[in-house]
Amino acid sequence: MDKRYFSDKVVKWYEVNKRDLPWRDTRDPYRIWLSEIILQQTRVNQGLPYYLRFVDKYPSVGALASASQQEVLRLWQGLGYYSRARNLHECARQVVAEHDSCFPDNYQALKRLKGIGDYTAAAIASIAFKEGVAVVDGNVFRVLSRVFGIDDPIDTTAGKKKFTALANEVINAKKPDLHNQAVMEFGAMHCTPKNPSCGDCILESGCFAAQHKLQNFLPVKSRATTVRDRHFYYFVIQKGNSLLMKKRTEKDIWKGLFDFFMIEESKPIKIEKLVRRFNSIYSLNVKAKDLVLSDTYKHILSHQIINARFIFLKIVSNSFVKEPYAFYSTKKIEDLPKPVLITRFLTESQLL
Repeated sequence: MDKRYFSDKVVKWYEVNKRDLPWRDTRDPYRIWLSEIILQQTRVNQGLPYYLRFVDKYPSVGALASASQQEVLRLWQGLGYYSRARNLHECARQVVAEHDSCFPDNYQALKRLKGIGDYTAAAIASIAFKEGVAVVDGNVFRVLSRVFGIDDPIDTTAGKKKFTALANEVINAKKPDLHNQAVMEFGAMHCTPKNPSCGDCILESGCFAAQHKLQNFLPVKSRATTVRDRHFYYFVIQKGNSLLMKKRTEKDIWKGLFDFFMIEESKPIKIEKLVRRFNSIYSLNVKAKDLVLSDTYKHILSHQIINARFIFLKIVSNSFVKEPYAFYSTKKIEDLPKPVLITRFLTESQLL
């Protein structure tokens, strides 16, 4: 493929085939930033309703900065990768405090904001401010790898450096906003991971992968992702109409969200062992024969599979309860930010 014509061809395709998405009708860096953060690790059809809700509730970076983290996490609930929501909130406060509520207008300054890396900074700088810097994400890796026949692993430092250099070499300096959106859209809609539409592709005659039948082999990764199995045993402790919960503060998944007292095991175990551990922690004398384990709730994350089971336990005295645990009414629990797994359990158990 001739590098001189790559951008022209992809932009021409984009102008005909692009999806009608609200963040494409603006040069407001706040809305562009918001869409990019939401769409990280998230499909457009899943992220779009969240984007619309955030814009409605927080129409400006100042409004978002004024919210509490708990409010932001609650609105984010269900999108996963909750560090994005925490960074989103911190970044909004940073923009207000350090930049008078205005996003910096260049790539290097944008990268100094919380949660904004190379990709997001390039997207904002090019789309909002027309700076000639290329975005490089999974879609861009795939398109460039196939079209130009690059087999350097995309998950290595050297590979990323090579792709970034090429992406900046082929960008249309006069239309960086259109170019970046076009390449990403082309990868998302046409040059897809599986079954790309090569038969009616504007790049087919000059595409290395199409010419050599390598669509299923490019791009290349050097290592496979390992998936970790985790077993969570939740004690759902009920006093009257309230349930015992805590805010997750440890450096792990779901930080800032609320769940129940939990014992994690490396493999499935019997209820008797769980209850013994629970009794030793709280100096109680709960009988395993009085309790029942729920069926397994499976929750799949990118690198983890959570296998969760729940044990109901009704109590009269809460004298054993210590911080950070507290009892919350059903109404209060509904407003708390929670993992989707917990919300699913509460809904199916008719506790919400």
